[in-house]
Amino acid sequence: MKNIVLALFFISTAAFAQDNIILKNFDSFELNTNRIVKIYLPPSYEENKENTYPVTLVFDAEYLFDLYVANSKLFASKNKAPEQIIVGVYQNQKDERYVDCDYSVDTGLPNKESIKFYGFIQNELIGYIEDNYRTSLFKTIVGNTITANFINYFFLDKDPVFNAYININPSYAPNLNERLELKSQSLESNFYYYLCSGSYNKEKRRKPINEVHNLLKLSDNEHFNYRFDDFSNSTKTASIGQAIPSAMDLIFGLYAAISQKEFDEVIAGFSPAEAIEFLEKKYVEIEYLYGSNLKIRESDIYKIESIILDKEDGNYLEEFGEMINRLYPDSPLGDYYIGRYYETGYDYRKALKYYKNGYAKIGSDNPNSDDYYANIERVLDKKRMEKLGYPVEEENNEEDNQEESNN
Repeated sequence: MKNIVLALFFISTAAFAQDNIILKNFDSFELNTNRIVKIYLPPSYEENKENTYPVTLVFDAEYLFDLYVANSKLFASKNKAPEQIIVGVYQNQKDERYVDCDYSVDTGLPNKESIKFYGFIQNELIGYIEDNYRTSLFKTIVGNTITANFINYFFLDKDPVFNAYININPSYAPNLNERLELKSQSLESNFYYYLCSGSYNKEKRRKPINEVHNLLKLSDNEHFNYRFDDFSNSTKTASIGQAIPSAMDLIFGLYAAISQKEFDEVIAGFSPAEAIEFLEKKYVEIEYLYGSNLKIRESDIYKIESIILDKEDGNYLEEFGEMINRLYPDSPLGDYYIGRYYETGYDYRKALKYYKNGYAKIGSDNPNSDDYYANIERVLDKKRMEKLGYPVEEENNEEDNQEESNN
């Protein structure tokens, strides 16, 4: 008896945290009862007091929570998604999920009991998380079968509180397909909608899913970001583990570094000014949505380098270099590009100045210092030739130039 009392004490006071996970017994006015809630805080939460974090709400927390947390750690470690605060709601202690997420067969909308659960999420739990933790604007919600259907009622709101919806094998309510289509066409800001199914689902569930998919795939609204996965070669249980990483890949695509596919399909045709603007806008949006104060990755800088070098005679090299100097003042890369700008404009005095600035940041003990110093020697030779009245031949060996810029 003593052990039971101690266990209840720890749960009711939410007094333990293990591996950055807090277990809380939430006293809900809307539900007139207590509900167990799990909260995962990312490793950097206590270290970086200024950071804010996107929030993900996971239904069926008994089995979906740990799976989502594991994938969030993996994506964050690979720089494919920001770290997240993850909130799980227990719904399988006494089969609460069927009451929580029930709906009227006539209307396809929440009934009297499930409206209470909706109020618990909308009016109590989200507010509690925002008041007690450092959250960013971006919110995701995750459900499976009947709980996946329920997350759509938040999407249908006039002003949805969640930005992304992960529907794993949803048991769609009647007439939801038409409501979802209308909503997808009316969006004026970016939302993400993930849906999966497979032949493992019975016809009763698979048919409404296909009806929704056949409408949503035709959406021409640029703000509606949609992905459908058919896991027919899998099983219902395995599809859950497949769906979550695929959904994260869709939802946090903006956060990830520029891929070769994105460069080829979106960026390759840009002018230098458009490429620089795209890069700066990408990281402004990352900070605004996810709360991640992330500097432009050096890999993304190199991704658009060819556009800056090859187009418009290098006229944007100075702007490009100044942007890099703001982001990475200790790196020689920005000075290199500004030096290139002045060198291509035959202003060898200023080119020499910036190349020397960059070389001073490298240091003579750096294995790349000799390659970088070659820029200085080249400009000194050009200055001597210019002073002697000889014509200066500009070098066009792009391979050499690239080698000199990699330091």
